[in-house]
Amino acid sequence: MTLLFNRSVNILLVLVLAAAMLFAGAPGAAAGEWENQYDLIVVGSDPEGIAAAVSGARNGLDTLLVDTRSQVGGLMTQGWLNTIDMCYAPNRYGPKSKNQVLNEGIFLEFFRQVEGDSFDVRTAQRVFDQMLAQEENLEVLLNVKEIKPVVSRWNRKDYVDGVEVVTAGGKRVTYYGDRIIDATQDADLAAAAGVPYSYGQADSGYPDRNMAVTQVFKLGGVTDEDWRLLMRTLIHDGDKNTGANDVSAWGFLEIMEAYKPQNPDIRMRGLNIGRQNDGTVLINAMQIFNVNPLDAKSRQHAKTIAQQELQHVVPYINEHIPGLANARLMGLAPELYVRESRHIYGEYRLTIDDVLENRDFPDRIAFGSYPVDVQATGWEDIGYVVGRPHQFAVPFRSIVPQKVENLLVVGRSASFDSLPHGSARVIPVGMATGQAAGAAAALSIEKDISFREMCRDERAISELQQRLTNQGMKLNPIEPTRSWNAVTEHWAYEGLKFVRKHGLAIGSYDNDYRLDEPITAEAFMSKLERLADIYDIKSPQGLEIDLDHGDELNVEDVEDIFSQYGDGLTERHWSSKMRRNAEENDGVITRGNAFELLNFFVNKMQRR
Repeated sequence: MTLLFNRSVNILLVLVLAAAMLFAGAPGAAAGEWENQYDLIVVGSDPEGIAAAVSGARNGLDTLLVDTRSQVGGLMTQGWLNTIDMCYAPNRYGPKSKNQVLNEGIFLEFFRQVEGDSFDVRTAQRVFDQMLAQEENLEVLLNVKEIKPVVSRWNRKDYVDGVEVVTAGGKRVTYYGDRIIDATQDADLAAAAGVPYSYGQADSGYPDRNMAVTQVFKLGGVTDEDWRLLMRTLIHDGDKNTGANDVSAWGFLEIMEAYKPQNPDIRMRGLNIGRQNDGTVLINAMQIFNVNPLDAKSRQHAKTIAQQELQHVVPYINEHIPGLANARLMGLAPELYVRESRHIYGEYRLTIDDVLENRDFPDRIAFGSYPVDVQATGWEDIGYVVGRPHQFAVPFRSIVPQKVENLLVVGRSASFDSLPHGSARVIPVGMATGQAAGAAAALSIEKDISFREMCRDERAISELQQRLTNQGMKLNPIEPTRSWNAVTEHWAYEGLKFVRKHGLAIGSYDNDYRLDEPITAEAFMSKLERLADIYDIKSPQGLEIDLDHGDELNVEDVEDIFSQYGDGLTERHWSSKMRRNAEENDGVITRGNAFELLNFFVNKMQRR
């Protein structure tokens, strides 16, 4: 019997396992199963997984790409997400340049073969199939029923040595790999192997929240003349946030928000519309709440209620949206568009400050610049944009998971906090990290070092970056201007950072947090109550605030509020900057002042 094991495992472990299988009848020891050996196994054929597999193969690795789906492309081809949230390079002295795509590499190779930032999903399918077929070192295994990690323990460490799959025919087969990349949307392999993670927005203090999922749907009966009418309407509606071109359109927010859904777990937002080559259009606009993306029954329930709701949505669109009067429902995407589920913990976890301070990292492997887009989590919020980065780096450490060896995790479930994930989750970033992961797997094998060791090896990281540069990626250090991070120089920036990490400060697309404007009593109390809940600070019964001078807060109001928590703030607690700011505003509390006070209050209460 021929036994092929992971090269990173000590030879003694090989002998021990072999003996155990021979004498104890260990599972998976049947003849032939140990022969399924690859240099690299990539699990998940979403765009990130395709980039990882192609990169691994181009770097000389015998690569296996495996997925439960019957076709590759994942979110693009099965979820019908046919509009790409692009990441453009910034103009150092102005807006982003739409002439230069960040990262480039395999993503740009794909992008140049489709119709633009909106494309036909069949085109994406064809391009992905061709990219995979061109790689001699790459095998693709689709339509398996189940994928589980094969985990061994050696020297107090857990190693992912391969995957066990159940084929379409019901056969259980084990495939072994020297290195493994988890490119599943939800980091399923990593989680099953024991990698720690947070779920949804728990890390921001909201354990029961995750962004709404969307059911993309298709409409037919939209003629060229209809599309021109739709374009004219959006181009001339006077709203800078709406628009249209030959392949995509976005807008009609107020019209769609006026729709009254039949199901309380569904809400319509503004329409994101992408044309298909056959004249149909795909619409991304239906938000579905209270869905657990990790539960198959919950996902199926979401699809069922979406199908039912569309019987009412489409007639509403016919009546109210110019250009879509004759549109008819042609189908639903096979998969839901899931934005958020697990967020693994890696060697480094990307923060909201990293993204909005446009930070660079010495182990950069990708760049992002998309706005920090947090979709609605329920009827109580409509979603928001925390801020808009110019350019930030994703470090290699953010795809190296904690506690498990031999494994990298790419895509939206990589090691990003939930808020920065609102920017880093987009496909251009994911495909760049996928390409980097494939190259890193090759370098790790060549140098016989683990991914965790690579994190701390400056020479290895430099060689990885050079290799990626030679293979079409652009990984030059970020050269920011002072204006990029102007808000960091505001005296209340520490307070802003504190409330922002909990999603309680919104800068929108222009990064204007209005720090010098007065804060309303309602806004202050809302933030205080949320922070008290997050930090388990017991609120006083019958908390009251008596304003006899309007809705604005002054110093006395804040002292009164905090005194009811049994911990009054007196003037001596105020820094000179906060005191001066209040005095300059006739005693009125500004937003910046409020953020600083909330930061101080929570920290003080935590120390009690």
